[in-house]
Amino acid sequence: MKDFKGFKKGVNLGGWLSQCDYNKEHLESYINEDDIKTIAGWGADHVRIPTDFNVLEEDGGYSDTGFGYIQRAVDMCFKNGLNVIIDLHKTAGFSFDADEKETGFFESGELQERFYRLWEEIARRFGNEPERIAFELLNEVTDKVFIDAWNRISNECIRRIRKLAPETVILVGSYYNNSVTAVKDLTAPYDDRIVYNFHCYDPLVFTHQHAPWVYDRDVNKDMSYEESGAVPEYFEGLFESALKAAADNDTVLYCGEYGVIDKASPEDTLGWFRAINSVFEKYGIGRSVWSYKDMDFGIADKRLDGIRPELIRYL
Repeated sequence: MKDFKGFKKGVNLGGWLSQCDYNKEHLESYINEDDIKTIAGWGADHVRIPTDFNVLEEDGGYSDTGFGYIQRAVDMCFKNGLNVIIDLHKTAGFSFDADEKETGFFESGELQERFYRLWEEIARRFGNEPERIAFELLNEVTDKVFIDAWNRISNECIRRIRKLAPETVILVGSYYNNSVTAVKDLTAPYDDRIVYNFHCYDPLVFTHQHAPWVYDRDVNKDMSYEESGAVPEYFEGLFESALKAAADNDTVLYCGEYGVIDKASPEDTLGWFRAINSVFEKYGIGRSVWSYKDMDFGIADKRLDGIRPELIRYL
């Protein structure tokens, strides 16, 4: 695959169908058409919709209500000229967030079968718009020890999806939470409609400064953009092995999440976005910023009002 057309500049709808309390009022009102119009007005060409398995599953089957939220989003996006990535953010037995205590997926054939069947259902419902809807199999595989299992599981899942959605683009990410440096350990693409997916919050000590959920390193200090060292050359080096893996396997890269926490100043945030955007543009890497609003990273949040007209140039 030489180009991921229609998915160059995107915005995540984080906190809507995932990382939320799942109450009906929230699910029905958190995102509306005015939000979609705003995103389209920023010059985006797509949105990424993180959703959890429990929104889509119900009583051993599938929830028309849960799938209806995605359908409503698709309808609003299409109306406003936006394409869609459906991202399974959490599956039964696995979540990138250890606090959610979803475990056992990589060891359990039963949970893997449940994953395959859920994706078959997604493909039945949304596999008929291959130029406008793409699928992202699973958000942020965590540990490197899972990579062999994940390569096997992802290929089997794609095989099953292909019976229902033969042309849909499918995104596959690697371990260390979709680290760009782990892309090289993904198996060769199943077919020519596979894209290598990564997330980028590097350097974490800058983008996640004072984030209470980061336990494996010290982020408990203020850091300016200048101190971060996140200049374009930094991202060039960071992406090098993934760019090579994509080229060697005749596919392209896509960055499904990137962003800066609201603890950083607006001016420092702008500097980081300007630097990473220059490398995205140089190599034609499609991307989707985290996130539209709230979630500690909201692009629409009031704190960014003063710089947003310039910031959206670098999404």
